[in-house]
Amino acid sequence: MEKISIDAMDRKILDLLQKDSSLSVNDLSERVGLSATPCWKRIKRLEQAGIIEKRVAILNRDKLGLGVTVMVAVRTSKHSEEWLQSFARGISEIPEVLEFYRMSGEIDYLLKIVARDIADYDRIYRKLTRAVELSDVSSSFAMQEIKSTTALPLFE
Repeated sequence: MEKISIDAMDRKILDLLQKDSSLSVNDLSERVGLSATPCWKRIKRLEQAGIIEKRVAILNRDKLGLGVTVMVAVRTSKHSEEWLQSFARGISEIPEVLEFYRMSGEIDYLLKIVARDIADYDRIYRKLTRAVELSDVSSSFAMQEIKSTTALPLFE
């Protein structure tokens, strides 16, 4: 997919959609100062270019009983492509894993996991360690969420 340039109007639209993806084209067009058709065309162009990947609802973890957030650092002595594919398949089957990164430095992989409580995390941990052979798994429990956002910074 080729990179497209975005202008100040695109940034305004993207900023509003990041804050509330349920805004109608009419609401967006009024807020950015465009008529509905040009606004809709910009949104479609941004979607087709892959800049807007999808529109989602952000749910409240606490109200859904998922108040425990755990950052899990994983080390392994295995580094083959086959091992990583097996690990990624195993992780993809654990819905409580919200984020999964391959890292540089001392930690090989970092996962962000949500759970109901410590016992629930233990259940998830056992699934994680059954997925593939791991050298070390270190879990850190978030005491307080200070900042969490899905909104990307939009620079000119």
